[in-house]
Amino acid sequence: MAAVNRVFAAQLSGLPVFGPDGESIGRVRDLVAGLRLDTQPPRILGVVVELTTRRRVFVPMLRVTAIEPSAVTLATGSVNMRQFNQRPNEVLVLGQLLDAHATLAGSDTRVTVVDAGMEPTRTRDWVLAKLAIRERRIGLGRRRSAMQVLAWSEVAGLSLTDITGQQQGAGQLLMLFDTMRSVDVAATIRDLPLKRRHEVADAMDDERLADVLEELPDDDQKELLSYLAEERAADILEAMSPDDAADLLAELAPAEQSRLLELMEPEESAPVRRLLAYSSDTAGGLMTPEPVVLTPDTTIAEALAHIRNAELPPALASMVFVCRPPTATPTGRFVGVVHFQRLLREPPAELVASAVDTGLAALRPNATLPEVTRYFAAYNLTCGPVVDTEDHLIGAVTVDDVLDHLLPEDWRETGLHDTTGETGEQLEAERA
Repeated sequence: MAAVNRVFAAQLSGLPVFGPDGESIGRVRDLVAGLRLDTQPPRILGVVVELTTRRRVFVPMLRVTAIEPSAVTLATGSVNMRQFNQRPNEVLVLGQLLDAHATLAGSDTRVTVVDAGMEPTRTRDWVLAKLAIRERRIGLGRRRSAMQVLAWSEVAGLSLTDITGQQQGAGQLLMLFDTMRSVDVAATIRDLPLKRRHEVADAMDDERLADVLEELPDDDQKELLSYLAEERAADILEAMSPDDAADLLAELAPAEQSRLLELMEPEESAPVRRLLAYSSDTAGGLMTPEPVVLTPDTTIAEALAHIRNAELPPALASMVFVCRPPTATPTGRFVGVVHFQRLLREPPAELVASAVDTGLAALRPNATLPEVTRYFAAYNLTCGPVVDTEDHLIGAVTVDDVLDHLLPEDWRETGLHDTTGETGEQLEAERA
């Protein structure tokens, strides 16, 4: 183990993990500690590592040979590929201990844990020796007390029962989530205890929660949506992309689906209702009704400005769709598409009408998934138009939605099988 005296948990979040030969293993997502009945610092049992396949696995602390500001190194590239599952006597340092409420030992002063520092012992173990805490003050508005770093024994009320039973805040976790992609936040939330997951959902703003919800497996989406109050659930659906909202609503009971659609604003629910009319395995069910649609008299410079929008997914930014007014789907007559590479080659003052590809075939809304797949493969596309029988553009299918339906239903939850040669039982024994 590299000679470091103390490492704070928040510093480890998201650090890359490498094997002994420099091979990339994944990223640190949490620390697992075994809480004690006495006041002695708890031992760090290991690290929760998210592999490149999105699977989260447990790596015993004894397998960690170096902790540096920019990376964590393991003694072996072999890891137990079994999905991490928290045991009853364990606590997730980032997921459960941060933001926990406690008191200073021997007093009634209430504090909140904002970070935890682990230190090595002579036996090569790591323990949570220090806690960064902030005093909880009522009625001071935005004023915050100074942060202190205290020994574990100086803070009371952090037994396993205390931590899992209390209503925690989520401020510290949300700060960590700010640096993570939505898909990584979704993977983190899935591993949190149900109660903690709900606390995080309560603390997130609607836009962020909508982005995260889109990345969760179907069962987790339904569970989280059912936990939310109906009014907020409708707001979250409005913030989601219409195709993702339609996919989620399609999984609900008809009565619940109708109720949530009624609570949504009419202009937000209208495109979702249209998508629900199509089978999920057709172009109409796969498409998004919000591609970049421009009129023929739009300049190349304006078209480039549209696809520069940072919130536009890369697949949708790969082409713009040229239509007669109106430009909201269903549009006026569909003219054709302009690929973004063509936009880069044309003078900015030229009109998109001069660069339109009118020869690209369009998908019909009833095209089946195999037909859509062959279409993307044949034309080497990442996005394609969906046009009705009257030549109105009604949406666009993107390659990520096609892959989502081609992969196994549990693709968000599973990763590659263990091919390292070392058995999961051997590695798991180090956790005992």
